[in-house]
Order: sequence, then structure tokens, then C-alpha cells
Amino acid sequence: MKVYVMLADGFEEIEAMAVVDVLRRGDVETVMVAVKGDKVVLGAHDIPVVADKKISDIQVEKDDMIVLPGGSKGVENLEASETLIEMLKKHQEQNGWIAAICAGPMILGKLGFLNGIKATCYPGCETELKDAVCSEENAVVDKNFITGRGPGVTLDFAFAILSVIKGNEIAEKIKEAMLFK
Repeated sequence: MKVYVMLADGFEEIEAMAVVDVLRRGDVETVMVAVKGDKVVLGAHDIPVVADKKISDIQVEKDDMIVLPGGSKGVENLEASETLIEMLKKHQEQNGWIAAICAGPMILGKLGFLNGIKATCYPGCETELKDAVCSEENAVVDKNFITGRGPGVTLDFAFAILSVIKGNEIAEKIKEAMLFK
């Protein structure tokens, strides 16, 4: 399994980088993907990040996971990527894992993926989750979806992803090593 963290200009840096950090500590193959033609992606707080790959260079398999960080401008730019939207639709048809945090779950809601799914998002974004069962939990796992509330709870989100992939025991070991309580 590979995890593809999608990056678009304006992405929330902590939401993307904390996920990459935790998953790589857990020995999960994690690929940062630029959804534009350039591998240098500028975060919401003007931090440039060099992606590992461009979206045109990857092939997501059904056992892989796609992660969507938040950041309002970043989410707008993710939504504007026709390649990403088609990739998400195909992945959902295969019941592939999709994780999204902050404003990111709005993309899933707009695509109709979250009908009857328990999900969380940044406060105020709930209206775009359509027929989801909205939660105020930091991180929620339901069926093939993992959602997170926002920047301050990114580690909860990252560890939820790691637990799904590697199990609770590995996630707990990494939490302990990182002094995360």
C-alpha cells in the first residue's frame, strides 16, 4: 500500500507534513504529490514544499490511500484538478481508502461520497458534507474514509491513518516515541 498526499498551492502545511512524517516513521510508503505541473508547491503560509511526484506520474491502485489536506485555497486548487477528481471517483468506485482533513472533506461531500458516512471537518464546512453524519471528533474512521477536524488535531488524524494501515500497536509505539499523549 502506498499513501498519496495530494498537494496544491495553498495547502495547510501542518496537515500535510504531519501526516507524511507520522506515516514515514511508521514505515508506510508515503508519496507527496503535486497536482500541478511543477513539483514545488506553496503552502498556505508561504512555505514551499517539493513534492516527490507530479500527479501525472502516479498510478493509484485500489489498495492505496489518497490523502487530501485542507487549507481553503489549497482545497479550491485540489477541486480544480480534473485529474485528481477523476482519480478520486475511480478510487471510490473501488472502495479505496480516502482521507481528508479540515476543508478537505468538502471535496468528498460535493462528490456525494459521504452519504450516510460519519465524518468530521473544520467548523463551518459541514454544509458541504451533504448527507454525512457530522461529528465534532478530532478524527473519524468510517468504512473507507478517514476525516479530521483541522490543523490543531492533525496528529490525531495522522495516527488514525497509521492505525488503519499498520494497526494500533504500531501506532501506539510511534505515539510513545513522539511523546504524543
